[in-house]
Amino acid sequence: MAMNSKRKTPPGILLLRRVRGRNWSPKTFRYAILLITFIAYACYHASRKPSSIVKSVLHPDSSTKPPQEHINKYPWPLGNVFVKKESNDVDTLLLHRKSKGWEPFNGKDGTSRLGEIDVAFLACYSIGMYVAGHLGDTLDLRLFLTWGMIGSGFFVGLFGMGYFWNIHAFWFYLVMQMAAGLFQATGWPSVVAVVGNWYGKRKRGLIMGIWNAHTSVGNICGSLIAAGVLEYGWGWSFIAPGFVMSLGGVLVYLFLAAYPEDVGFPDINSNSGKFIKRKRDIEEEEEEEESLEGGVDGEGEGSSSGSGSGYYENKRSVGLLQACMIPGVIPFAMCLFFSKLVAYTFLYWLPFYLSQTPIGGEYVSVKTAGNLSTLFDVGGIVGGILAGYISDKFKARATTAATFMYAAIPAMLVYHSYGGVSQTVNILLMMVAGLFVNGPYALITTAVSADLGTHKSLQGDSRALATVTAIIDGTGSAGAALGPLLTGFLSTLGWQAVFYMLVAGALCAGLLLTRLVIAEIREKLGYVDEVPASEPLLNDRS
Repeated sequence: MAMNSKRKTPPGILLLRRVRGRNWSPKTFRYAILLITFIAYACYHASRKPSSIVKSVLHPDSSTKPPQEHINKYPWPLGNVFVKKESNDVDTLLLHRKSKGWEPFNGKDGTSRLGEIDVAFLACYSIGMYVAGHLGDTLDLRLFLTWGMIGSGFFVGLFGMGYFWNIHAFWFYLVMQMAAGLFQATGWPSVVAVVGNWYGKRKRGLIMGIWNAHTSVGNICGSLIAAGVLEYGWGWSFIAPGFVMSLGGVLVYLFLAAYPEDVGFPDINSNSGKFIKRKRDIEEEEEEEESLEGGVDGEGEGSSSGSGSGYYENKRSVGLLQACMIPGVIPFAMCLFFSKLVAYTFLYWLPFYLSQTPIGGEYVSVKTAGNLSTLFDVGGIVGGILAGYISDKFKARATTAATFMYAAIPAMLVYHSYGGVSQTVNILLMMVAGLFVNGPYALITTAVSADLGTHKSLQGDSRALATVTAIIDGTGSAGAALGPLLTGFLSTLGWQAVFYMLVAGALCAGLLLTRLVIAEIREKLGYVDEVPASEPLLNDRS
């Protein structure tokens, strides 16, 4: 399917160009792209956190103790990290009223229903990802991302309106989560494709590792927003992030230049001969910069109203089957299935786990549990950057990802066994677990997806960034749906069963990369010709 060649320059950039009298430089555009896509996907993740924050309100544990003496007026980050159950916490008091939670989630099967809500969202997200990836390679990514964000924010907000409309029908919350999941599927293939359109392969792991902090930043902001407005009613915990999400969509519409061609620069991933490729990394970066600057007259006004030249019209979108045949796509996709199973179980259930588990002999409030869970994502930020840097340094994406997954196994077991010893120990072990769990997840969904989406087997004649990203992350999202669902059932047997499931998932994720790890090791030992499977792992200098 030919790509649409009638895209327009974003209106916000046109306005800035008129005010300044000239276009931005390629380097400035790259920084702007990183910032806008960072904000956009942080909004996506922020809108996913409310359900984990309000779980203890919708389904209070019958064994929860009555509110204890108020310790500190403000929770973290304004006060103490650990705050006991507060006497003036409205939602904590609601737990002990006659209603005991929110129907239909307050019965004996409450945790199972909460798990079903999570899996409904993630199943639709996973299915929608495959469709969204193909559409992202055929439609204007800026408009596609804009409508995805606005639609997602709308349905997240509607879920929260169930509180104000006093809705207790399970199907309502199920449908809202399913609709939100479909719209959320537009996000990841789009932002990875946009960044891949603007950046070459040199230092891609480090750049995307830093950029991928948007996942953890979004989780942190979503937790703080949802927990901050929780006392006014759990519905606000959904409405506030949903509104922020919609505002992010407006930002994308006004300022996101999804393709270099949209603002008068050539496609840096093109093999059409517009720039000469060199083998050395240091020359490659200079070559990309010169390509962007040399492909336009003066300040880039020549193509400001359209997509540039024949670059765009000649591009073809890649089908799912063709994308699956790119070496490395299937192993990384299956690895991400188990990696996201682990990561999303923490994403959706960690606040609930913290509120129901004594730490240093005391229970923390629902609000504090939500705030405290953000420290897991702080560790995740470090893990994503570290994994990206290491994989660039040693040119070994698979080996880095597998090593992190194996290291996550003892990290999770130690956290479960000793996290309740004291407050300090809990924080330290939680951050270490976040580092190893989110490191490979971040690496695979960013640098690896971008590497494979511009693989030399495509010969520069096709766009596969969004499609490949969708295949990898869509498969991973199926695991993300399975993890929280199983946790809803296993948590009734005890949290030890949940952690055993997480250990099994991390082990499977590491083992699925064994063939690629062997390929990378043999390559380092000088057996490249015998092991073509290592080809996608940064050997591709084209």
